[in-house]
Amino acid sequence: MRMFSGFLSGLSLALALALHDGATAHAAAPDTVDFADLTWTEIRDAIHGGDTTIIIPVGGTEQSGPYIAVGKHDVRAMILARRIARDAGHTLVAPVVAYVPEGGTSPRTSHMRFPGTISIAPATFRALLSDAAESFRVQGFRRVVLIGDHGGYQKDLRTVADTLNRRWQGQGAHVLYVAGYYDVVPGAYATWLRQHGHAAEVGMHADLSDTSLMLALDPDLVRTQALRAASLPTAAQGVYGGDPRQASAALGQAGASMQVAAAVAAMQHDPTGQNPH
Repeated sequence: MRMFSGFLSGLSLALALALHDGATAHAAAPDTVDFADLTWTEIRDAIHGGDTTIIIPVGGTEQSGPYIAVGKHDVRAMILARRIARDAGHTLVAPVVAYVPEGGTSPRTSHMRFPGTISIAPATFRALLSDAAESFRVQGFRRVVLIGDHGGYQKDLRTVADTLNRRWQGQGAHVLYVAGYYDVVPGAYATWLRQHGHAAEVGMHADLSDTSLMLALDPDLVRTQALRAASLPTAAQGVYGGDPRQASAALGQAGASMQVAAAVAAMQHDPTGQNPH
């Protein structure tokens, strides 16, 4: 009898452990849109549940003058991609692409003239994006969205989208390149800043708009105290036009909201193929 009682106790324990393991396996996935924060089974279940769009946020590691950290584009692209994914719905966000074309190395050109910049060849960049997009397609994502935070490679993003859309015809998947995400910054956002009394402060790089966006999204990457005390930065310091010294988080929030709205609208009115939602 004692042996039978022990057997029942062992059986009860085994059942309890099995039920616990089953509950753990089917626990709700964490509240995140980050692909990299999910397990493979959570990603599988998300795709089966309709999360068939994935954003590839493209950043870039480059000098941005003496007052903004070189990871500016990477951080901004990731933060805004998360906002876009949540607003659009049924969307995950891939790890940010930090290695992009930023200029030549021999001779050193563009941002590569400064320390703090990492550059890869345009062909390497396009191949990287194409391979990443293909890996998402084969696991069940039906739409790959490309957003880029830096102007120099926008043509490459378009080329990748066009090439893959031709290759993927009839396979139930497509690539959406969202030009409007970047175009807002030198376009509608720059216009908005000029209309609000900042015409002379708008430049091309590391200017008022660039610095304000960074202050809005991750102020720790801006050397604010040094910036406020600085004389007008010059191109020799990596600041191309304008004046960043009056930048503010409030000004940056306006631009960030424009970028998110432009991307969500492009996804909702996707001309590339059938909206998977």
